[in-house]
Amino acid sequence: MRKILHFVHTSLDGFIEGPNAEFDWPVMGPELSAYGKELNERSDVFLYGRVVWDMMSFFWPQAESMSDHPHDLEFAPLWRKMPKVVVSRTLKSAEWNTTVIGSIDELAALKQQEGRDLLLMGGSELAASLTAAGLIDEYHVVVHPVLLGGGKRLFPEGQDRHPLQLQESRVLDSRAVVLRHVRADS
Repeated sequence: MRKILHFVHTSLDGFIEGPNAEFDWPVMGPELSAYGKELNERSDVFLYGRVVWDMMSFFWPQAESMSDHPHDLEFAPLWRKMPKVVVSRTLKSAEWNTTVIGSIDELAALKQQEGRDLLLMGGSELAASLTAAGLIDEYHVVVHPVLLGGGKRLFPEGQDRHPLQLQESRVLDSRAVVLRHVRADS
């Protein structure tokens, strides 16, 4: 069966975006880019909630005109080509090889289909819903050396407890730490 992998960047104080919704603080060095590439190669679908989709669909279709960073230049063509699924109750359609679904049940059915893993990139609300439904199999959390002092939390408060098992921890580019956890019941 396919797995759902959650790949997300967080500050040391547990925020995925700053107080003004900024996401300018993650540094994509060569080792972190290579780690992301490994996850991309395990996957055949990128997953997004609507908020992250809005950010991704603004940048990646035109990334080469907005950035000359090696990570961006390598990832942009892959992003445009890769099938994508957006889970949203408000979005009705999307471009760039993207399917919009309206429920977690539809995503659970997609997980049961044949194929490689599904890679959920970023976000907190969809990740929290998928965690509550027991659908995320692996958490790949990259902790960056920055204190944002506020913003959007990696996981919203008020969620139930979900025990996890640490499978790996690794320092990347002498600055970020990736923590890979699996559900304790898997």
